[in-house]
Amino acid sequence: MNVQVYGPLRSATGSKVVEIDSGELPGRPTVRDVLDALCAAHPRSESHLRDEDGALRPSVRVTVGDDRADLDDHCPPDADVRVFPAMRGG
Repeated sequence: MNVQVYGPLRSATGSKVVEIDSGELPGRPTVRDVLDALCAAHPRSESHLRDEDGALRPSVRVTVGDDRADLDDHCPPDADVRVFPAMRGG
């Protein structure tokens, strides 16, 4: 599964597109599973996505296809996933 990342996540992952091995995901993966795999493969990305308590930052947006996705939404292995991290500034 390919996941497109934006903003500061690119420096944390080293590329615009991150490949997640679908064999490491459960049988019916969720968006949460994909983000967990992303953070496991690229630990520096975690601070861009999660608060100190491990919760997803409120400003992080994930889309599956063209639709905004929640953490518990199904994420098919062939899905077009995009992750927009928390942005800071004014």
